[in-house]
Amino acid sequence: MRRSLTAVPVMALVVTGLTVPSAQAAPQAAAPPPDSSFQKVTLNDFPGEPIALAVLPDKRVLHTERKGEVRVNDPRTGENVLAATIPVYKHDEEGVQGIAIDPHFSSNKWVYVYYSPVLNTPVDDPATPTVNEGDAPETGTASDFARFKGVMRLSRFKLSGNSLLLTTEQKILDVATDRGMCCHVGGKIDFDGAGNLYLSTGDDSNPFQSDGYAPIDERANRNPVFDAQRTAGNTNDLRGKILRIKVGGNGGYTIPRGNLFRPGTAKTRPEIYAMGLRNPFRFTVSPEGVVYVGDYSPDANTANPARGPAGQGRWAAIDKPANYGWPYCVAPDQPYVDYDFATKTSGAPFNCAAPVNESPNNTGKRALPPVEKAEIIYGYGASAQFPELGTGGIGPMGGPAYEYSAANRSQTKWPKYYDGKPLLAEWTRDYVKGLTLDRRNQVTAIEAVLPSIVFDNPMDLEFGPDGALYVLEYGDGYFSENPEAQLARIDYVRGNRSPIVAVQATPSSGAPPLTVTFTSTGTSDPDGDSLRYAWDFNNDGVIDSRQASAVYTYTQNGNYRPTLKVTDPAGRWAAAEVILPVGTAAPVVTLVAPVEGQPFTFGDTVDYQVTVEDDQPVDCARVTVTYILGHDQHGHPLSTASGCSGSITTFLDAGHAGADNLTAVFVAEYTDTGTPPQSGSDQVVLTPSTD
Repeated sequence: MRRSLTAVPVMALVVTGLTVPSAQAAPQAAAPPPDSSFQKVTLNDFPGEPIALAVLPDKRVLHTERKGEVRVNDPRTGENVLAATIPVYKHDEEGVQGIAIDPHFSSNKWVYVYYSPVLNTPVDDPATPTVNEGDAPETGTASDFARFKGVMRLSRFKLSGNSLLLTTEQKILDVATDRGMCCHVGGKIDFDGAGNLYLSTGDDSNPFQSDGYAPIDERANRNPVFDAQRTAGNTNDLRGKILRIKVGGNGGYTIPRGNLFRPGTAKTRPEIYAMGLRNPFRFTVSPEGVVYVGDYSPDANTANPARGPAGQGRWAAIDKPANYGWPYCVAPDQPYVDYDFATKTSGAPFNCAAPVNESPNNTGKRALPPVEKAEIIYGYGASAQFPELGTGGIGPMGGPAYEYSAANRSQTKWPKYYDGKPLLAEWTRDYVKGLTLDRRNQVTAIEAVLPSIVFDNPMDLEFGPDGALYVLEYGDGYFSENPEAQLARIDYVRGNRSPIVAVQATPSSGAPPLTVTFTSTGTSDPDGDSLRYAWDFNNDGVIDSRQASAVYTYTQNGNYRPTLKVTDPAGRWAAAEVILPVGTAAPVVTLVAPVEGQPFTFGDTVDYQVTVEDDQPVDCARVTVTYILGHDQHGHPLSTASGCSGSITTFLDAGHAGADNLTAVFVAEYTDTGTPPQSGSDQVVLTPSTD
């Protein structure tokens, strides 16, 4: 077990209150609450590759895993129940992305999910180890690229108890994608106070052959994925946008008043609320309809007069429909330079006051709206305007603003001190900042929020109905369940603290009948209270033992997550679980080649060799190897191959900024045919050659 609960005294944030155009913020407390007033409680220590969360009215927490799993953390039992496994296409960054509940969830039980349906997209054939049929070609004809046309899909499903019923799917909106090549699918879902649904979409463009500047490659034989003008800069395309719709019966939708383009306007999509975004991966909408969004940066470390500005992340408070400029401008005064990829010559800087999309891949209007400036723009180095943001990678996440309610009787709700402050989470820098805005939604102060609490690659944040902050953390690693990954809740403590839970299981796996001894050694209560124990060994929701230690015999195969919930006399609780496979053994996967630290040069074709040891017959067709570009603390999956042996060509981009921080990551995975199936994986990191 990695951890079950962390109680950390923290330093709190000293800022003034937020005022939004439609409501006057309440006066703020003169001083922050004491450092000892917050506690971080782990809810799921094994969340898979965590992507998004949604807190239900009864404090259950839905959370998604990119490869298809949707789980429910149930406070009644402390368990993390598998609600559904959605079949998804998984090349590059695709998979399950956003999740949200309907504003009227208590009565209609609708859950919204943004995901990549499987379709008939080509995948790698393990019988041809020297060719990866799942990678789209970089050059070719329209017919060559057509086979990789796909969609990201916004649907809604009914939640019945802790089960997400896939048979109830209502398909709401498909967003076109070009599959088989990286990057940027976006995928957050949220609602405003009027019930309008907002969806963020990435530019679905490959940035890795643009030297860290704008990907605007217009060559006729190039895969259109190298041209972001076709998406983010296209008024007739849903990618690189914030969309706003009103969902009605049977999954249909209407267009609210006040989007960027009136319905019926030629060469436009009326769903667009904001355009010119690169990868607006996380945002939150205030009840008044202000969209707090973080937009991911290009990669150039330094500005180039012949190409444009250095990479910069953006945070915006979008309170009106607007064009944010990508791929033409970072801000009204920061244009990129028109660049001919065929001749490698630069033209003039783009006109941010009146940008024009002349790409042959553009299906929308030629003349675009003027570029709007984001409230925060920052780069890799120290910002003169926003020094509080520090230095490092660039991964802004638009988090929620806390809404304090005196009527909320929760004992864990955050104090009034934080009322109205939007949170900016930095995925690469492992922190959360609080923002003070004026009446025009301009940032007037930035301060650290709970700097002594660990936010390890914060992936998604949401305040629950109890006023506590729920956090999904990705951890340090690439496209897998990292050791630090978790779903957690951060409470403001009034009175008792939650217990700290630890569990052990001996043995940790085996064939049935399997007798396992469970102990709670290391479990404690910060207040010294007596504790009540509740074990569920077989995940049926029924308490099997109320002792601190117990023995249980498993008679059937299964992937079990035995859970211990511990409660103090005040009703404060915490839970911990272990992963316990009963039946067939998990396969041992080894990347024989390449090896850890192996030098390489981008553009090299790297041969791989994978061995699998298992108690079931090994089928090499079930082995997948993914090549990931590691950049700072995050990564971009660029290619996935199948088979125990083969080769993958690493991308060539000598001008990619931040080259000192680039690595090539190879991840091998295998799932066997046992009952139930078991999985194993291995990972190696290659180092770019300095020769």
